[in-house]
Amino acid sequence: MIRTAIYPGSFDPVTNGHMDILRQTLALADKVIVAIGIHPGKAPLFSFEERVEMIHTCAKEDFGAGDAERIEVKAFSNLVIDFARENGAQYLVRGLRDGTDLDYEMQMAGMNGTMAPEIRTVFLPASPDVRHITATLVRQIAKMGGDSSVFVPASVAEPLKQRTR
Repeated sequence: MIRTAIYPGSFDPVTNGHMDILRQTLALADKVIVAIGIHPGKAPLFSFEERVEMIHTCAKEDFGAGDAERIEVKAFSNLVIDFARENGAQYLVRGLRDGTDLDYEMQMAGMNGTMAPEIRTVFLPASPDVRHITATLVRQIAKMGGDSSVFVPASVAEPLKQRTR
């Protein structure tokens, strides 16, 4: 049986923190679906297509072609647990930066576990060197003219700089 994990998020933009959790997820699953949430009320900095391209490019650069081929990127606009079920996933992966994340994610895991007990939520701790990174703060730094390149993969730094000028 192929072990499939869903790694949901906005990935707007892809950060070094996202890549850290994706690296850990590849060690646990045969296939990883990076699930980009699409919400009609939100206006992302990058389009869905741009985020797909960024994720694929970063994966090839960071993990090599073999592991990058195990990653699929899809959009979802329904409940993430329903998306996981629709895609035959056994695992829902959530990255944790701190205790605040844990409190929120435990509630979500409980709700998702009640709705789909066959899908396990797996918590992966962010590595210490990326624990402080959030896409929201990265966007804010970039929009205010700061150097956000230390928080994102090299292939994301220039598009982020251009988009936030």
